[in-house]
Amino acid sequence: MKDWLRRFSLEGRTTLITGASSGIGFAIGEVFADAGATVIGQGRSEERLAKLGAAVKARGQGFTAVSGDLATNEGAADIAARALDAHPQIDILVNSAGIACTGLAVDFDLADWNETLNVNLTAPFILSKALLPGMMARPLGKIINISSQTGVVALEDHAAYATSKGGINALTRSLMTEAAPQNVQVNVQVNAICPTVVLTEMGKKLWSAPEKKDPFIDRTPLGRFGEPVEIADMALYLASPPSDLVNGAIMMIEGGYSSI
Repeated sequence: MKDWLRRFSLEGRTTLITGASSGIGFAIGEVFADAGATVIGQGRSEERLAKLGAAVKARGQGFTAVSGDLATNEGAADIAARALDAHPQIDILVNSAGIACTGLAVDFDLADWNETLNVNLTAPFILSKALLPGMMARPLGKIINISSQTGVVALEDHAAYATSKGGINALTRSLMTEAAPQNVQVNVQVNAICPTVVLTEMGKKLWSAPEKKDPFIDRTPLGRFGEPVEIADMALYLASPPSDLVNGAIMMIEGGYSSI
C-alpha cells in the first residue's frame, strides 16, 4: 500500500455513523468502508440501512445496523447502548443525523423547535457522552459533528436549524477541551464540518425552488451546492491519522459563501 493510502486508512477502526440511511451519512458510510472501517449505521429506516449494509459488505467490511429514532433522550441513549453492545470499542463517532424545519421564528411551531434541537444537538451530546470515556481510556478516538454553515452565518427562515448547528459548534469545542486536556498526552480529537446546502434528498426538497436557490448560488463564489461525497471525503480526513493535529476545528466547506 502506498504511504498516502496508509495514512488515510481506517483499517482496524470501528465507526458509528448516525443518519446513515440516507444523504451525507450514507455517503460517509461508503467512503469509510472504502478506507477499511467497520461500520455501525444508525437510521430510522431498516430498509435503507440494509442498502448501506450491502454497500459496505461489497467493499469487504463489516456492518451492523442500529435502527432507531434520535428525537428522544431515551432513543439516543438506547442507540448508544446497542452500538456499544455490538462493538465495545468504537473508535469514530460521526454525528450526521439531522432534520431541518424551516420557517419564520415568529410563526415557528414549538414542537418543531424541540424536535430540531433534540435530533441535531441533544442526541449528539448523548452519543458523545456515551462513547467519549472509552476513547479517552484507550486513548484513541475521533468525534466528527456534521454541522452547517448556518451555524456560523445567518440565514432567513432557519432559526431552529441555525440554533442547533451553532450549538453543535459550541459543543464541539467544549468536548475538545475535555477530550484533550492541556499537557496530557491523548489522541482524541473532536471537530465539526459546516457544509453549504448539500444535494441530498432533504437538500433538494428544501432548495429546489429557483427563487430560493438562485440568490444563494449567486452569492456563493463557486456558484454551486455541494455533493454528499465531498462532505464524506472531509469526514475521512478528520477520521484518519493525517488530521491528528486538527482539534476543535469548525471546518467550512461552502464554496466561499462565508468569506465574502
